[in-house]
Amino acid sequence: MKPTTEAGTILAFGAHPDDIEFGCGAVIAAETAAGRKVHWVVGSKGEAASNGTPAIRTREARRAAKLLGATIEFVDLGGDAHFAATPARTILLAGLIRKVRPAVVLAPSVVENQHPDHVCLGRMVRDAARLARFGGLKELRRVKPHAIGQLLFYAVTPEAEPVDGARVLVDVSNPAVVAAWTAAMEAHASQLRTRNYVELQLVRARLNGLRAGLEHAMPLFPAEALVVDSLAALGRGARRY
Repeated sequence: MKPTTEAGTILAFGAHPDDIEFGCGAVIAAETAAGRKVHWVVGSKGEAASNGTPAIRTREARRAAKLLGATIEFVDLGGDAHFAATPARTILLAGLIRKVRPAVVLAPSVVENQHPDHVCLGRMVRDAARLARFGGLKELRRVKPHAIGQLLFYAVTPEAEPVDGARVLVDVSNPAVVAAWTAAMEAHASQLRTRNYVELQLVRARLNGLRAGLEHAMPLFPAEALVVDSLAALGRGARRY
């Protein structure tokens, strides 16, 4: 099946109410500023968090999504700290992919030694993206199959960044993009009691940008080799040759 790119929609998955914002929020801000539709799916309401109730965290996530110009919905994948990859949950995610019909899917990286929910969700989304293509899957026969263009992983923390393999640096230097991203992260006030996550993410983006001669950049990690129709579609390398 040829990948479908209807409206160029981006579908971003997060395990917890703040993952998308901290892990790839600047990318979301840049894409919506360019007129691209972005939809979020969050797999828990932060029930196991040390700070903030599920109701508070849900409100924070909805506010953050609005600040970044994205739509958002919540699904039940077992609850915070209770994620487990099951066929039923993976097929649920595949159904969401068929419903939204995105060109690009973003999900947490599958690197170990981070929150286990992140790893579990990343693996389920990877598998769901494949199942979404299978027309004979009985549970989803009422929804038209859909093949995405790309699955890109994001890292919520530096420790979640894959050591090996390709990465794509997204230029998010636009001050308006950084401002919107910062506001979205600050919307999660309950979580900022634990650590200054906003400063952590801004420093990460600044460091990645400086390495590439930019003000700010965010890394994404392709699940598969990227395919382009022409070399003209390629940007430059991070190092200027």
